[in-house]
Amino acid sequence: MIVRIMGEGQVRLAESHLADLNKLDDELLAEMEKGDGPGFRRTLQALLARVRDLGVPLPDDSLEPSELILPSPDATLEEVRDLLSDDGLIPG
Repeated sequence: MIVRIMGEGQVRLAESHLADLNKLDDELLAEMEKGDGPGFRRTLQALLARVRDLGVPLPDDSLEPSELILPSPDATLEEVRDLLSDDGLIPG
């Protein structure tokens, strides 16, 4: 699966990692619902770091269709709300 982190680029990520990422996604959703800004920021950073750790970066000149688009590391709580689906940022 190809994942884009807005403002950074794309990584190839095995779908087998989605369950692990969903745990962080669930935490992020809970913090957003509570309006926990510091918790939201911390969990967003952890989620993006995990994607970077697990994924293999694609070359900068490669542009493949992204199956998943994640917010930039400096995205606000409101910007992330606009990106959410019923499942959060990570499907499943």
